[in-house]
Amino acid sequence: MADTIAAIATAPGVASISIIRLSGEAAVSIAQKISKRETITPRHAHLTSLYNADNALIDHAIMIYFAAPHSFTGEEIVEFQCHGGMIVAQEILDTALSYGARLATPGEFSKRAFLNGKIDLSEAEAISKLIEAKSVDAAKILARQMKGELKVFVDETREALLRSLAYSEVMIDYAEEDIPDDIMQSIVSQLDNITEQIEKIVDASHRRRGLIEGFKVAIIGKPNVGKSSLLNALLSYERAIVSDIAGTTRDTIEEQVRIGSHIIRLVDTAGIRESDDTIEKIGIERSLSSVEDADVIIALFDGSRAFDEEDAKIYSIIESVEGKHVIAAINKTDLPLKFQKEKLGSFDPVEVSAKKGFVRLTERLEKLLDAVGEGDDLMLISARQIEAVNRAKEAIMQAKAPLQEGALEFFSYHLQEAVKAISSISKPYDSEEILDKMFGEFCLGK
Repeated sequence: MADTIAAIATAPGVASISIIRLSGEAAVSIAQKISKRETITPRHAHLTSLYNADNALIDHAIMIYFAAPHSFTGEEIVEFQCHGGMIVAQEILDTALSYGARLATPGEFSKRAFLNGKIDLSEAEAISKLIEAKSVDAAKILARQMKGELKVFVDETREALLRSLAYSEVMIDYAEEDIPDDIMQSIVSQLDNITEQIEKIVDASHRRRGLIEGFKVAIIGKPNVGKSSLLNALLSYERAIVSDIAGTTRDTIEEQVRIGSHIIRLVDTAGIRESDDTIEKIGIERSLSSVEDADVIIALFDGSRAFDEEDAKIYSIIESVEGKHVIAAINKTDLPLKFQKEKLGSFDPVEVSAKKGFVRLTERLEKLLDAVGEGDDLMLISARQIEAVNRAKEAIMQAKAPLQEGALEFFSYHLQEAVKAISSISKPYDSEEILDKMFGEFCLGK
């Protein structure tokens, strides 16, 4: 890590401020050349002129120096806060590169912070996810992880596994002795407790993943029930074509919209019915696929028409889904009501109308999403973390049989695999390849 790296740390586009970040041994000397200043005081905001390699003025900006090791990366860091827009920021970056800095790769600042012991992998992933947080609840969860909440769980689990492993190693050394029952029971109890914790955390993580990634909400129903009208109303513009012709929507339409404190991915689907039209049948298949992928399903029914076979098909879909939230809604309630609400069984439908608005529906949706976000349960925020705890759980389960049989060498082997798996959440053993893959998904300048 001898190179000094540089990157624009703010998103491209017009803004009041852009930030250019330098990290490495030569960060200060490069900053001195750009600012024409002989000294730079650490943690002091210097209002200074910045010049390019031809000594031409670039901008009048703020420059801040963070001395090692008291910086994000643990290295010398200098940040320039210039006027926004890509031209000025790019010229400052180009000047830094001309003085010997190297353009940072995606996630390289965070990677250096990890390698220098400033953060662990769980904190690094929380930083990356926080930038893309889809809800206030997600931001709170990620903020707790940045403070080390997940690291505490990993360390405590690792210590418990190591204690059991230590007992096993001692008993291997005294193999001729019988294993005391209290030690055996203590080990089994610890492993059962860890397994139970892992199952609880994985379940909560799957159930609440929409907080991090954004909940996917699919609108389903037979043709002409008002699905596209609902989509347009929630988006506040005419995104989908609305017509009285059945089968107008032939493909799924996906857009993002804010509901309360949540950003959701809203999917308008093709009307579900029996059809001989090849293109429409493909759209219907995609509608059914959207139901499988969705976290929340809004099943829309036409209040101006009696419950029929197509409605029965929609009802059978929402009745059979598992692990998903379902909201039933009866649309067109500004017209005489012909729909039999009792046909929806235990579902408590909300009555709405495109003419009067969908406020009652959005309120119910917001309440549902808020309920998912309630609680302080520990949560895994990436597929990598979930896979790691599942590998740890599997290794623990495999270790139990050899323990009961007294095959302590096999027990120790499986327990070591569990330790490796759980430790990989915060600091993996095969560092370089895993780190390059993980940090490569970060944005530039982070």
